[in-house]
Amino acid sequence: MKSGSPIVRLGLVQQRIRATRQQTLEAAEEAIVAAHERGAQFVCLQELFADPYFCQVEDPQYFALAEPSDGALVSRFRALAARLGISLMIPFFERRAPGLFHNSAVIAGPGGEQLALYRKMHIPDDPQFMEKFYFTPGDLGYMAVNTPALRVGPLICWDQWYPEAARLTALRGAEVLVYPTAIGWLPSEKAGEGAAQLDAWKTIQRAHAIANGTFVVAVNRVGQEGDAETGIEFWGHSLVVDPMGRVLAEGGQDEETLIVDIDRSAIFETRKWWPFFRDRRIDTFADLQKRWIDETP
Repeated sequence: MKSGSPIVRLGLVQQRIRATRQQTLEAAEEAIVAAHERGAQFVCLQELFADPYFCQVEDPQYFALAEPSDGALVSRFRALAARLGISLMIPFFERRAPGLFHNSAVIAGPGGEQLALYRKMHIPDDPQFMEKFYFTPGDLGYMAVNTPALRVGPLICWDQWYPEAARLTALRGAEVLVYPTAIGWLPSEKAGEGAAQLDAWKTIQRAHAIANGTFVVAVNRVGQEGDAETGIEFWGHSLVVDPMGRVLAEGGQDEETLIVDIDRSAIFETRKWWPFFRDRRIDTFADLQKRWIDETP
């Protein structure tokens, strides 16, 4: 475990999109400042927090929203991290090169320095979530990043459904898996499947925490985006889960900033009794690199 105090205060900024980008950024800054004033040492924003979730349609105009990792958006929030002396996870639409874009996040340190750049590894392609049109799968791999307060494992949204991603990040020593997220209900599905979808989403976060003996954080947006009949109602419910799978805090469906203390010593204590890393049969896992296992009768 990373040295220092075992108690770390986290801030999860759950917001809706404003009428203009400037208003959205100002609201995010205000929430980060408020989280700092409440003692947060590490703060995370939601996936693609600066703009409406444009992946509901395939439209080349939205490539204009992308910026490089040292562009104006990330630089603005790195400067805020430096002013407040906090660590900050900044999700953004990355323009890497002409025709090459990623769904990414920078982790900024309390001096405003870039501690890491993570690129979303798993890219969905579902109704209203047509991300493959915009994003190239990440090529930087899974990582664990040292901040002054704790060792963070950055992941993004669709990554949160893959136990392999959680495991490989935890195996690098991440004390908390952090998932900036944009997920919600489609109107055609909410009545019949909405409760089950939300429950599945919360269950998979709890399962990652239990299976890896680590903390898990998911930060989702809220609000209706797009047409009421065909758009997405983002469901919020940002949450923090401890290594036993207990939900330490959970948001609702409105804007809020969750402030949550985690005790990193719980990782050591939990893994003493649930030593899943010790008992892994790594000699039997080679088939995990296959897309499917075709057994010959």
